Amino acid sequence: MNYVATVGLEVHVQLKTRSKMFCACPVEFGAEPNTHTCPVCLGLPGALPVMNHQALRMTVLAGLMLGCDIAPISKFDRKNYFYPDMPKNYQISQYDMPLCTNGSVPLHDLAYPKDAQKNIPAPDKEVHLVRIHLEEDVAKSFHFENSTGIDFNRAGTPLMEIVTQPEINSPEEAFAFLTCLKQILIYGGVSDADMEKGQLRCDCNVSVRPEKQAGLGVKIEIKNLNSISGVRRALAYEIRRQIGALRNGEQLEQETRGWDDATSETFLMRTKEFAHDYRYFPDPDLVPVKTEILAADVRARMPELPKAKRARFVEQYQVSAYDAGVLADDLDLARYFEAAAKGAKKPKNVANWILNDLQNALSDAGKTISACPIPPVALDELVNLIDTGKISGKQGKEVFAEMFATGKHAAAIVKEKGIEQLSDVGAIEALCDEAIAANPKPVADFKAGSVASLNFLKGQVLKLSKGKANPQLAGEILEKKLKG
Repeated sequence: MNYVATVGLEVHVQLKTRSKMFCACPVEFGAEPNTHTCPVCLGLPGALPVMNHQALRMTVLAGLMLGCDIAPISKFDRKNYFYPDMPKNYQISQYDMPLCTNGSVPLHDLAYPKDAQKNIPAPDKEVHLVRIHLEEDVAKSFHFENSTGIDFNRAGTPLMEIVTQPEINSPEEAFAFLTCLKQILIYGGVSDADMEKGQLRCDCNVSVRPEKQAGLGVKIEIKNLNSISGVRRALAYEIRRQIGALRNGEQLEQETRGWDDATSETFLMRTKEFAHDYRYFPDPDLVPVKTEILAADVRARMPELPKAKRARFVEQYQVSAYDAGVLADDLDLARYFEAAAKGAKKPKNVANWILNDLQNALSDAGKTISACPIPPVALDELVNLIDTGKISGKQGKEVFAEMFATGKHAAAIVKEKGIEQLSDVGAIEALCDEAIAANPKPVADFKAGSVASLNFLKGQVLKLSKGKANPQLAGEILEKKLKG
């Protein structure tokens, strides 16, 4: 019997604000524990929350970028539970009137894992969303050998929860969804979405069912996954585990599981037979939010999204769809390319240098594009020197290596080394005549049909010019003379 997996994701995204959701404490990763706290985020008696306007703006922007409906009126609620990571014993969240509903995330082929890109079951699929709501993050627990420590610096950080419909069908689709979502959030400046810093965390709801069964199988939740590759591995394991259990005649029960990255296995945390009653009620200290003016302002400042940027790169710069996808994948890389291609006669050649030589050099040096020692205008200068025949492609690689090492511009290096390519037609004709006169046998061989003899003669021209003659021009002139 074949089984079908169904996955829904709940993605928690920390917003890129300077201060917390309901107080003025700074949001800063890596600060000394419990140094960014105040009576509000510690839930002390008499402390009153004040909404962070920028967090509202960013959530609405995220909703608009993802095609969501923005609620005309939204409110905050108290989600009551008792747990050490929430000092008030309730979390300010949104229940029945979230800021954003519906919407979707379009999946892009290059967002899938590399080993899955050649076999995508549903190209150009969109994963639909249920809602996006805004809440405050909880504190972070640190488990030591014999004790647990709580750092309240994170408590109160603005947090979006993005909930998908249960329509993801494989670990690879979940990987692509999170990759595309992260890219869109970064494009909008909504979040850095750095999973290593806990800025993007994910819970997975996964079920399996026989292929011919209409209803979904028993939902099992995997909590607190903190890497996109970890989500893929956890889902792959859990889907195999559930299918194996059903084939053995076992009855699956609704439960919550964790993921052990070291053993690559999920483990039981708790069983959950019914939804927990959090006793939501409207927060009496916070007024409802009217979004009309806010949404109109954000809508007027919408950034270009990755999908639109990819299409524009193909049309404006004549790069391939694949190259456009790679260039647009990283916002800093896309900006670098546009700056370099701005005055280029052949933007496609600029793209080739970025995607090959520059990316390789950055990787070898352990640098990102934002720390690139070659400014975009300098790369454009190098490519133009090659395209206009002033230096050869081989010379270009030599110049590029020195540019990367020293930060000097291409023209200055060419002048210092005296390696400018000879492209003067008259001068090259004279060298061709000299090579032809000195090599009668290769000349005769070429006239008899030996193509390799032309390459030999071209090599002689380059030798006579001490490597400076334009090889393409030399070949053209030689062929014309020998055939004439």
